[in-house]
Amino acid sequence: MTDLAFTVFLVDDDAGVLKALSRLLRARGYDIKGFTSPQAFLADHDASIPGCAVLDVSMPGLDGLELQQALTAGGSQQPVIFLTGKGDIPTSVRAMRAGAIDFLTKPVNDAELLAAIARAERQDAATRNANAEMNSIHARFAVLTPREREVMTHVIAGRLNKQIAGDLGTVEKTIKVHRGRVMEKLGVRSVADLVRLAEKAGISAQSRA
Repeated sequence: MTDLAFTVFLVDDDAGVLKALSRLLRARGYDIKGFTSPQAFLADHDASIPGCAVLDVSMPGLDGLELQQALTAGGSQQPVIFLTGKGDIPTSVRAMRAGAIDFLTKPVNDAELLAAIARAERQDAATRNANAEMNSIHARFAVLTPREREVMTHVIAGRLNKQIAGDLGTVEKTIKVHRGRVMEKLGVRSVADLVRLAEKAGISAQSRA
């Protein structure tokens, strides 16, 4: 399976701007999907594709900031770059606080736009790698039985096998078996590794009653 190419989603109601930006970015090897309306973009957008969105701020019906909010509400983590026909500091501050990569003034400088898209590409890759790692971690924990998971929460709290057995009303030998299976299924070799993995998964230790 080959990696999907990085796609730049361009949204601008000015067809001339859209054509010029598309030509520039295609010449630099990017896949381009252009839209002249925010509604058309939202109807077609696939957040699972590696990419970023380059949005015009002032558009009829739904402006760039509202479009950014709609993307976020829909679960998209793709980076956003804004283009505006006029320098608007309050709007740019709002955009950046909402997570935008950059806020560029038209006519946009080619080098500045390409630099912003390069940053967006790095951020998108980092986000996707982090999400993939988290999904992998959760998948590993999902194979634990309820009892193994219960034992694990005691282990990461620093409890000894004998103490865990007493807490759970069983024998130490049984706890050793469960503990061994937990370590094997999760692919860890030490309690320290187990603790770190549990922390990444957001699993808290079982405190002693």
